[in-house]
Amino acid sequence: MGQYPLSTVMRSRTVRGGDGVELYVEETGPSDGPAVLFLHGYSQSRLSWTKQFESPLADEFRLVRVDNRGHGRSETPREKSAYTDSSLWAADVRAVVEDLDEVVIVAWSYGCLVALDYLRAYGAADVAGVNFVGIVSEMGTDAATELLGSAYLELFPALTSEDAEESVRTLERFVERSVAGDPDPVERYFVLGYNVVVPPFVRDGMRSRSLSHRETVAALDVPLLFTHGEEDRIVDPRAVEVNAALASETRTSLYADVGHTPFREAPDRFDEELREFVRRV
Repeated sequence: MGQYPLSTVMRSRTVRGGDGVELYVEETGPSDGPAVLFLHGYSQSRLSWTKQFESPLADEFRLVRVDNRGHGRSETPREKSAYTDSSLWAADVRAVVEDLDEVVIVAWSYGCLVALDYLRAYGAADVAGVNFVGIVSEMGTDAATELLGSAYLELFPALTSEDAEESVRTLERFVERSVAGDPDPVERYFVLGYNVVVPPFVRDGMRSRSLSHRETVAALDVPLLFTHGEEDRIVDPRAVEVNAALASETRTSLYADVGHTPFREAPDRFDEELREFVRRV
């Protein structure tokens, strides 16, 4: 686990995404290096990628991360429609990547939906490749539910509860179930902290979407890397097989004894595979 506050030198800015929502963006590494954009998951934070941003990846690549709308230091609209409209999520990503040249997207869990919102709306002309981590490509459909773990599904509706004690207890279980085995105590409460910052109405709005991006995945003509923990209790590992079968230029990487967060549970392997992927594409 890295030290907090971050020891890496960060450059920060804000951009205006869909409906003018202000998004907080951080980056590190050489500004003229290959750009890698990291999109975090449901109720998470740009800080999910701490290990990558404090790694030697920052010596070679321009690493960029953003707090999704409603998360971290980004603006938090109250309207439910701010979290259910795919065009708004797509515009958020567009606002970040328009300042970059060609970018590799690393999208985790719900962040995969956000990346696919962007790719469906704007295409992949400015995207060199995509690393889907713990992929979610559908929401609110029977097919989507089949690929979500029971350990995750049983957290609802408590995970969107407005009762503070119930919400925190459930978020603790969410954090615990996101890894294989027992989480490191320091990391556990670090991660819990940025989960708790996300208001329950944001989690509720995000879960209210109903969409399928399988056709979007199938239409992608850039290299794809699917990374997944074999012990993932949040998203069933079968999601890799289902989605990788849709596209043409794909590679899969399954991690034994790892849960929903390969980049935290096995950061050395994750970073090396990401480095090779970015260099290749």
